[in-house]
Amino acid sequence: MMKELLLLRHAKSSWDDPSLADVERPLAPRGRRAAPRMGRELARRGWLPDRVLVSPARRAQQTWRLVAAEIGRMELAPGSGEGLYMAAPEQLLAALQEIPEKAARVLLVGHNPGMEDFASRLAGDGSEEDALERMREKFPTAAVARFAFDGRWDALSFGQARLLDFLKPRDFG
Repeated sequence: MMKELLLLRHAKSSWDDPSLADVERPLAPRGRRAAPRMGRELARRGWLPDRVLVSPARRAQQTWRLVAAEIGRMELAPGSGEGLYMAAPEQLLAALQEIPEKAARVLLVGHNPGMEDFASRLAGDGSEEDALERMREKFPTAAVARFAFDGRWDALSFGQARLLDFLKPRDFG
């Protein structure tokens, strides 16, 4: 059965309060505009997740809430995001390998540099070349990479998924 994975980098965060711990930084105004824009685009394309993993960082949680409001999936509570804060590619892969098999499309909201590295390593044969080039050039805040693979979540491995699409907020105004 084909599975889909949506990787969403959290929207632009604020650096206005230097006293805040990194994990507590909120979204910047630009991020509060970009996250709903990306949510509307996910809804328009019908890319609706049935499982969500979100980093516990404030900016990632805020990104998910703004996206969820646009895709009509507020009832989807994020699964455990433990270990996703600033996670390395291997940690992201391990978290996805724990996804229940009944989940057909998973959305993971996380951070760079791990997200960008993970996406590049996940992309294998059959990836859409233009999307791959754009993604490897830069994985900006609020960007979404859409992957597909045949098989089970617990067997997902690097180089096994096909990158189908790569969307940036600036693609939509």
